Amino acid sequence: MIYLTRLNGEKFMVNIDMIELMEETPDTVVTLNTGKKFVVRERIWQIREEIIRFRKRSFTNLKK
Repeated sequence: MIYLTRLNGEKFMVNIDMIELMEETPDTVVTLNTGKKFVVRERIWQIREEIIRFRKRSFTNLKK
């Protein structure tokens, strides 16, 4: 899960596996696979970087 920020400044966490679509219109709209949409302050490239960091943290310490 990663933190995102609503336009009013409220922080919330979203399960990255639930993200279906992100678009900039010009605000960033994140659509979940449930159809629920969030308008957030972060740009798409910032969300992408957070997802990559989360995945690296999640899979780096796996035992072989």
